[in-house]
Amino acid sequence: MIYNSIIETIGNTPLVRLNKVNQGIKGEILVKVEYFNPGNSMKDRMAIKMVEDAEKEGLLKPGGTIIEGTSGNTGMGLALAAIAKGYKCIFTMADKQSKEKIDILRAVGAEVIVCPTNVSPEDPRSYYSVARKLNKDIPNSFYPNQYDNLSNWKAHYETTGPEIWKDTEGKITHYAAGVGTGGSMCGTARFLKEQNPDIITVGIDTYGSVFKKYKETGVFDENEVYPYLTEGIGEDILPKNVDFDMIDHFIKVTDKDAAVMTRRLSREEGLFIGWSCGSAVHGALEYAKENLKEGDRMVIILPDHGTRYLGKVYNDDWMRNHGFLEDRSFGTARDIIASRNGSYQLVVSQKSDTVKEAIALMNGKSVSQIPVMEDGNVVGCITDNKLLSKIIDNPNLKDSPVSEVMEDSMKFVALDSTLDVLSSMVDKEKAVLVRDEKHQIHIITKHDILEAMTK
Repeated sequence: MIYNSIIETIGNTPLVRLNKVNQGIKGEILVKVEYFNPGNSMKDRMAIKMVEDAEKEGLLKPGGTIIEGTSGNTGMGLALAAIAKGYKCIFTMADKQSKEKIDILRAVGAEVIVCPTNVSPEDPRSYYSVARKLNKDIPNSFYPNQYDNLSNWKAHYETTGPEIWKDTEGKITHYAAGVGTGGSMCGTARFLKEQNPDIITVGIDTYGSVFKKYKETGVFDENEVYPYLTEGIGEDILPKNVDFDMIDHFIKVTDKDAAVMTRRLSREEGLFIGWSCGSAVHGALEYAKENLKEGDRMVIILPDHGTRYLGKVYNDDWMRNHGFLEDRSFGTARDIIASRNGSYQLVVSQKSDTVKEAIALMNGKSVSQIPVMEDGNVVGCITDNKLLSKIIDNPNLKDSPVSEVMEDSMKFVALDSTLDVLSSMVDKEKAVLVRDEKHQIHIITKHDILEAMTK
């Protein structure tokens, strides 16, 4: 068959049966291998849909510029559409994305602007904000906004869902996918549930993302948000494409478990896939161990290709440096908490306390930094170094409320973060905070990490 352009080859990706990593699990596990799309990811589907819908609505005109915030894969899909249709592209990316993703986008003619990861979405430096500003400043430009553009989920409703239904002959019982923008999870799930309402959908989330807790409680808890490494999964916002009614269950997966499974799929199944694919499979198999029975058939989406991650999960040195290789033994935040034998009580200051009261508390408890609380939530912190310099500059501050001198909150980290990862974070930041299974908050300092490493 001869195609008129590369974008006509998008879709109709294969379903492949897993044979090894699912040993001991009842039922059949199939993966939909989306790197067979021309841009090597499932994002090609929604990219072309967003562009063509924008053309129909007059939002994208000849000679225009497509501007998008992307973790890389959506950018590639948009770039291919732009090449076929004659548009220019500018993409903003967070600096945690792999160098390979940035290089690939530049290789297909896109301009890439790298933005800091660890800022809020509303911060003018975030890749969301930079993309929006460029869209305002550049004439004849179009900002697809994959997070809230409903063409995203519709693309998967129109293509991915029908393909899975057809290829499984309607004999699918479970569907699992990572949740980022929400399009592939929710668009596909909507189509499948319309065919058979009994199909169970499992969304895979990551530690540091808000989705799972929001689904289970309806509460957007900012304390759930903290830096994580896995790319293309989870969010610190609630995109309009995430329809929580379409997701029956959420499973959270650590960066390490995702990275290890990614490598296993490459070596044991011959599937050279990306990091979030490892998240999806690990989480789906965790669910399947307890819930699948003989005769069930689960389909898992594998979003992208391993070439995007050669410098990270497929690099042994990078894996060792992050404590992710199976042959290295690292303690975790969980181990530090367990060593306290339940005797721990977090020392905190209230936002309404005076600076004098906070200093007395820190001196009395012999601590150098403490979280600041308001209504049970962590809203900031005080560190002795910064506080000292402020008091020297203005001695009258001692009678002011803590709110006038507090710094940004310490970061929350996953309970299973390894000691070397914790060490890298407290080198750059203050101490870090972690919640245990009972939702009690603990602080972990450099001293705690050093003590754990020397045991």
